[in-house]
Amino acid sequence: MRYGSVCSGIEAASVAWEPLGFTPAWFSEIAPFPSKFLATRFPHVPNHGSLIGLADRLAGDDRRIDLLVGGTPCQSFSIAGLRGGLTDDRGNLTLQFARLAAALRPRWVLWENVPGVLSDRTNAFGCLLGALCELGYGCAWRVLDAQFFGVAQRCER
Repeated sequence: MRYGSVCSGIEAASVAWEPLGFTPAWFSEIAPFPSKFLATRFPHVPNHGSLIGLADRLAGDDRRIDLLVGGTPCQSFSIAGLRGGLTDDRGNLTLQFARLAAALRPRWVLWENVPGVLSDRTNAFGCLLGALCELGYGCAWRVLDAQFFGVAQRCER
């Protein structure tokens, strides 16, 4: 399974999926430290930088992926933050994620975020679900806690 990863961070998904035979086609990360880490850990996987306008920058084989995965920034949805939702540039990346799914049309789409997105006053999650449903994707979601998956902390996603 080939996947493209946005807001990749240090790419924990790739570490988890490597034993399953999943291979990253590309990353989309702008932060300096994670970008340097990705270049070191995955030297043959291109990092296309910003999610904004990414579909226009992808060409050829990079456009053909089975899975689009990403966890857009959570600060605008977190109950610990200001909860700007879609009015915050970081929250608006949720819509950019939906646009990328529309442009690439992978078989699968996986989006991760904090539970606060479920009560976001700008309805970012509803907008994402609506966009994915209009594209013909079936949708399902769950809130999972990392403490039940071998991590020594409570971290709901």
